[in-house]
Amino acid sequence: MMYARRADVQDISQYTPPRELSAPVEVNVQPTAYVPLKVAIEWLVALIFFIPTALVLAILGLAVALTSPGGAFYRQRRVGRNGRVFDMIKLRTMVANCEERTGAVWSTPGDPRVTPVGRLLRDTHLDELPQLLNVLRGEMSIIGPRPERPEIVPQLAASIPNYLDRLAVRPGLTGLAQVQLPPDVSEVDVRRKLAYDRFYIEHANLLLDLRIVVSTCLFMFSSALEALRFAVVRTYGRRVEAVYASTGLLEKL
Repeated sequence: MMYARRADVQDISQYTPPRELSAPVEVNVQPTAYVPLKVAIEWLVALIFFIPTALVLAILGLAVALTSPGGAFYRQRRVGRNGRVFDMIKLRTMVANCEERTGAVWSTPGDPRVTPVGRLLRDTHLDELPQLLNVLRGEMSIIGPRPERPEIVPQLAASIPNYLDRLAVRPGLTGLAQVQLPPDVSEVDVRRKLAYDRFYIEHANLLLDLRIVVSTCLFMFSSALEALRFAVVRTYGRRVEAVYASTGLLEKL
């Protein structure tokens, strides 16, 4: 569930990428024999958790719909195993149709397109919960490399050797790279995550998956507390900024 944030897309039909991958792609890494068993285990886990999660998603979806114009959920094209493009499901965290003029771009820290409720969803990674349905569809795993967008993958594949190796397995909601590294802000960050992704593909096992799950849960819990810590006093911070903005004091600090 942790990953480098990308901008939300409301209508994927608006985009006509200049070039996309031809599936299946060639990879230079061999997944472990554990992967087929992992797929079956994760499908069962997703099925068990999807039912109680549905109520949470209904509440979160209502919060999104009531606080900003547009739908609560949206689909965004991502590249999956062997280069197959699929529709990943997410809760909307940005203003509707935010990429009509810019096209597919990475989100940046403090992105003004993110809604207040969306900020909370992103901080806690609850916006990724709908992807349990992608797991049930066989398009994603619970653990694996985070999926990238088809508009961006060809660019990265052209500049980063063996980048397509991460497509040897199904993409995941969370992964080894996501619990170890911060969000991507440069190509150097992408290269580092690729190293983690390739290591996971070549060394995947049940113990490693359990450790990643525990690390993800701890991260989400700490992120929720962090978001709550700021939310409790956020209005006072805004008042401080408003009061002192006209005095020039903030610029002098």
